[in-house]
Amino acid sequence: MRRPVAIVTALVLFGEAVGIVLINAVLATVTENQNMSLAGMDPKVMSAGTWVMGGVCGLLLVLCGLVALLAGVRDRSPGRAGRIALIGCAVVHGVLGAVTVGLVGWGAFAFMMAVLALLVLTLLSYGPEPGAEEPVSDTAAPATA
Repeated sequence: MRRPVAIVTALVLFGEAVGIVLINAVLATVTENQNMSLAGMDPKVMSAGTWVMGGVCGLLLVLCGLVALLAGVRDRSPGRAGRIALIGCAVVHGVLGAVTVGLVGWGAFAFMMAVLALLVLTLLSYGPEPGAEEPVSDTAAPATA
C-alpha cells in the first residue's frame, strides 16, 4: 500500500507545482500590466519578485515530489534530507491550509488537507521498521566519576 501512496503523493506535488507557477505567472502579469504598486514600490520589482517566488515554490514542490517518487519507486525510506524536505512540505501545507479557510474557502482547505494527509501517510509508511532499534545491552553502563 505504501508504494502507490508515495507515487500518488509525488504526482499531486508535481501538479501542485505547476499550479503554483501558473498562479504566480498570472499575478506577475496582472501586476505589471496594471502598473500597480504597493507603498510606492516599483511595479517591475513586484512583478519580478512574484516570478521568483513562483519559481522557487514550484522548484521546492518538485523536489519534494521527486523525494516521494523515488521512495515509491525504490520502495525504500527517503534519507535524512528527504525526510526533512517532506516534513517541511507537510508543515507548510498545514499552515497554508489554515490560512486558506478564511481567504479562499473550504474547497482549498480540503485540498490542502488532502495533500497534507498524503505527505504524512508517506512519511509514516516509510518510517523506521519496528524491530530496527538497537538492542539494549544487559550489562550496566559504567558509573561516572
